[in-house]
Amino acid sequence: MINKETIDRIMDATHIEEVVGEFVSLKKRGANHIGCCPFHNEKTPSFYVSPSKGIFKCFGCGKSGNAVGFLMEHEHYTYPEALRYLARKYNIPIEEEEMTQEQKERQNERDSLFHVSEFAQKYFADLLFNDEMGRAIGLSYFHQRGMSDEIIKTFGLGYCKDQWSDFTDHARQNGYSDQVLDKTGLTIFKEDGKTYDRFRGRVMFPIFSISGRVMGFSGRILSKEKQAAKYVNSPDSDIYNKSHILYGLFQAKNAISKADKCYLVEGNVDVVSMHQSGVCNTVASCGTSLTIEQIRLIKRYTPNVTVLYDGDSAGIKAALRAVNLLFEEGMHVRVVLFPDGEDPDSYAQKYGSTQLQEYLATHEENFVKFKTRVLLDDVQNDPIRKTQVLKEIVHTIALVPDMLERQEYISQTAFKLHMSEQILTQELAKTMAGNAQRAWKEENRRQQQAQQQQSSTAAQSAEPTPNLPPPLMPDADDYDLSPIASSHTAPVQILPTQHPAEAQEKHLIALLLNYGSRQVSIQVLNDNDEPTEVMTTIAEVIVDEVCTDELQFDNPTYQRIFDLFRQSVYQQQPLPDANLFAMHQDSLLRNTALSLMINAYSISKQWYEKKHIAVPQIDTHLKEDLDQSILTFKQKKIDQKLEANSFQLRECKNDDDMMILLSERQHLTNLRKTICDKLGRVFA
Repeated sequence: MINKETIDRIMDATHIEEVVGEFVSLKKRGANHIGCCPFHNEKTPSFYVSPSKGIFKCFGCGKSGNAVGFLMEHEHYTYPEALRYLARKYNIPIEEEEMTQEQKERQNERDSLFHVSEFAQKYFADLLFNDEMGRAIGLSYFHQRGMSDEIIKTFGLGYCKDQWSDFTDHARQNGYSDQVLDKTGLTIFKEDGKTYDRFRGRVMFPIFSISGRVMGFSGRILSKEKQAAKYVNSPDSDIYNKSHILYGLFQAKNAISKADKCYLVEGNVDVVSMHQSGVCNTVASCGTSLTIEQIRLIKRYTPNVTVLYDGDSAGIKAALRAVNLLFEEGMHVRVVLFPDGEDPDSYAQKYGSTQLQEYLATHEENFVKFKTRVLLDDVQNDPIRKTQVLKEIVHTIALVPDMLERQEYISQTAFKLHMSEQILTQELAKTMAGNAQRAWKEENRRQQQAQQQQSSTAAQSAEPTPNLPPPLMPDADDYDLSPIASSHTAPVQILPTQHPAEAQEKHLIALLLNYGSRQVSIQVLNDNDEPTEVMTTIAEVIVDEVCTDELQFDNPTYQRIFDLFRQSVYQQQPLPDANLFAMHQDSLLRNTALSLMINAYSISKQWYEKKHIAVPQIDTHLKEDLDQSILTFKQKKIDQKLEANSFQLRECKNDDDMMILLSERQHLTNLRKTICDKLGRVFA
């Protein structure tokens, strides 16, 4: 229940580059900021943020919007939740209204899951410090692990009592339903009607989203029961998916961006211990082996990863698996192995934070040295096993996307193993060819399955239709409006049919969107038919010129954007702005408008600083560009009419109609000549 005045204050205070920058590593480029899109996997940044317009646009997958839309898309917030997030960020007070019972019942289920998770985290944290049992068991455990109260509070750690339903009873008393307790996994409901707390008798590690919302928990048992699992994690739900989450990323994201490097460890305690030791750019996978989705989370902040694993055989195998996955995603990988029997937590406790940081700095090695050393340790002089190891090393190098980086790894491997670079290069080429062929077959198989499924669906729902010619004008079906695929790959964008005047229409609409409110001087006739200068807006000029000549845009989306401006001009209302388009329900119109409002290219300063060439900017000669754009648009429309006239003349059989068409052609030709003269172009 947020009124319009408050919304306006929130939007006025919001800096989109600050909001997006909390989730995406951005670099300034000209007037914009650029980074890798968080909505699909990409190696070359195509995600642009315009601070001046308050909008973002990905030219890879098409996602676009303003700060509110970004939070709704990225964090799955509702519209009010996104506004409240921004209000908290910029210290704007919001008067909350008490929700009625009916409103509570209608409350979004996803929002309810977040609320009960945050309620649980506060309860567990309160027990840890303020309950006698919590202090004696939970807090003493954390202190024994060397954790300070400050770091415990930073990570929101807590304790769940070793009682069957202590938390469940407390949550019910505070109005939380069995349904949300069941869906978050905080409570386990048995078929016989019995209930018990999933995390009873465990210290609690809450798992936060990137924006700091509690999504789930990981609970560590403190008793020595052999049958009980050491760690219990929240089950997957609408708000929690362990394969898409990294423990500690919320606390580490700023440090990762600043250091341009991420340390990847195995466990929750390792993360907390590394942070307490001053290595705050550390995260861990949440109760699962490293996944592609988790790697892509890291990649939003840095392409540089150092994998820290235990020095035992299990840790080495885990490190080898992680290296391959990381390289497939184009990451730059280094590895640190701790002495056998040690992990980051135990090493920090034994030697202290200073020595831990020194160990990390001096024991990093690239994956070629690491993998070669590990795999060749027990090969000895067995040529067959050595060949297998070489193939495995080359297979990993083949996953590196950068050609120069691959060649450097080949050189290092050849030097270390006293082998010919040529032989390894040939093996690399063979491996990469095999990978490409398998990828092509897999992609072909997926496409065939999709086509078969589509054909099957169409056959079931199709009705007999007469053979009709294809439509002359594209509609919404000519565009790809599907959401981003769950695999985080960019959807294939099907471009609409290009119209003859596409370039001219696009430029005219871009002028409306970017400079519509800009004042320009034009010449008009006064009451005495004398020319006089008046000030008006670019939007008024364009609307007047297009409507006076009764012209239309062939591209229907451009026409809809133009209609919004025409309505505002005629009704003397404020012109459409970036926020209107950013929150527009029509995704095609929204993406088209925001694409034209963000310029993905900028003029390099080197033209002036080194070559002393001043490149003119459009906003320095707006009037000339406006006049030329309108005339060029009109010329293109006349060309289209002349082409249609020629076709009609060829088909015409009636002499009277022929004379009318010839007269029309002469009129169009004269108009075209007049426009060409104004443009300074040769009439042909």
